[in-house]
Amino acid sequence: MPFVLRRDAGLYGYERALRRAGFALIAGADEAGRGACAGPLVAASVILGSRPGSHVQGLKDSKLLTPLQRERCYDEIVAKAIAWSVVLIDPGECDRLGMHVSNIQALRRAVCRLDVRPDFALTDGFGVDGLGVPSLAVWKGDAVAGCVAAASVIAKVTRDRLMCAAHERWPQYRFDVHKGYCTPLHQQHLTANGPCEIHRWCFENVRRAAGVPDAPPAG
Repeated sequence: MPFVLRRDAGLYGYERALRRAGFALIAGADEAGRGACAGPLVAASVILGSRPGSHVQGLKDSKLLTPLQRERCYDEIVAKAIAWSVVLIDPGECDRLGMHVSNIQALRRAVCRLDVRPDFALTDGFGVDGLGVPSLAVWKGDAVAGCVAAASVIAKVTRDRLMCAAHERWPQYRFDVHKGYCTPLHQQHLTANGPCEIHRWCFENVRRAAGVPDAPPAG
């Protein structure tokens, strides 16, 4: 069933348009950590309610929020959402599948793990098959669709917490600062210490730091 979205529809415009087209429950899905060379890939899916009171105050793309704002939005999303889920793909699976396939798998698993079956799914950036419901890939969905923005917050906060916990085990890498992304600080400590068990060997800089730049280790 076609739906019409106005340019000035705002953050919840996709959900309103889809509900007018007959889809009551709309799930958004997004990931965090695709570009990181350490730590898990985390994906989340969220179904928000349709009433104005179910909207999340100050919600937007998680990358545009401060850590404190993300934490506040996280708590409100968890409290108000009709359903939400979060899944992790560990570094080893990222290495085996490659990052693109891992990203699609993570988004699919997040939607399929929801306790409530959606009528429609919006995924950030990439089309995802195998959801069992109609779906649409939305470019920069976390900036233009409320349910996708909510999923981005759940995924980002979950992953940041995991990386801060990783810092307690491997303080020499400062995962609490860069969260496993390829920053100069991370590269400095990676070069000095070599990779640890949560680094992703599918990234060239990790292999180079280990002295094996041509290919990741077998298995």
